[in-house]
This record gives sequence, structure tokens and C-alpha cells, in this order.
Amino acid sequence: MSQQVKRADAQRSIAAILDAALACLGRNPEASVSEIAKAAGVGRVTVYGHFPSRAELVDAAFARAIEEGHAALDGVDLSGDPREALARLIASSWQLVDRSRSLLLAAQSVLPPGRIRALHAGPMERVEHLVERGRAEGVFRSDLPVSWLVGTMHSVMHNAADEIHAGRVQPEQAAGLITATVLSAFAAPPASPL
Repeated sequence: MSQQVKRADAQRSIAAILDAALACLGRNPEASVSEIAKAAGVGRVTVYGHFPSRAELVDAAFARAIEEGHAALDGVDLSGDPREALARLIASSWQLVDRSRSLLLAAQSVLPPGRIRALHAGPMERVEHLVERGRAEGVFRSDLPVSWLVGTMHSVMHNAADEIHAGRVQPEQAAGLITATVLSAFAAPPASPL
């Protein structure tokens, strides 16, 4: 068997393992390597051949989910009024947060917080640029750090996912609730009278 064929087989195997990891960890953040291997149609030895530990497998699956989500948001129109652009971004992205809720729990159980922040850097940058533009146009508050505002949006989205899973919020309500909360938090305070 040629090296090229071996590499192609390895790539297919890795893709199947990551697909299975996303599915299994998306349902159960404590899914075992054995469960993931079975779902991928490979043995545990094969999984460990590509990912020497469960933590490395979770890291790779989480990184892939974030990369795919980030790419899916490339088509969101962030031009025009920053408030409307933010509403469009929330409408397009909150479901990604909801879908990756269990995967995030799996990542938080085995990865250091710095690694999780690093993996979120690309998607967060998109929001940071929008917030900075909104601040420059005077519609978003400038008295709080950009990182605080972005973190607030992130927290509100995760809270919406928790509320949905607890049965207190219907999925079709989430985008409106998140948007109202975030726009209120981001709104520039009125100018003080002289």
C-alpha cells in the first residue's frame, strides 16, 4: 500500500472519528472513547492512534465545531447599522452555541480555560470588530471594555441555551430574547445634559 493511500485512509478515519465525537459529545459531554470509536466504526486502538488521549480528541472535536461554526457565519451581513448587524449575527449564531452546549461542557472538563478562549478567538474577533464599529458610530457604549461586552453577549447566548434545555424558553424565542438583552447592554448611555 502506498504512502498516499495510507494517508487517504488515515484522513478518512480521522474524519469519521471527529464526526462521531461531535455527535456523541453533542449528546453526552461524558461520552467515552469506546462510544466514539463504536459510532465511528473503528476500534479504540485506531482512535488512540490518531488522538493519544480523550482530551486531545475532545480538543480536536471542539476546534472543528468552532471552525465550522465560524465559517458558517462568514455569510452574515455585518454592514449597515451596527445594532441591526448585531441582531443578524445573533439570529445566525445563537443556534450554533445551543448545538455546541454539550461539546463545550466536554471541553471544559478536560481543557484548560486558556485553550477554550484561544479556540473561540476567531469567532469572538468578528463580534469585537462589530462592537468597535458600533462604538465608533456612537451607538454602542464605550465606557466598558470591548472584551467585557463580547463576553456578556457570549454569556447571554449560553444562558439562552441553558434556559431552552431547562424548558423555560422555547427555541423560537431565543434570538429575540438574546437580541433584546444584548442590545440593551450594549446601548450607549444617553449624553448628559450640560
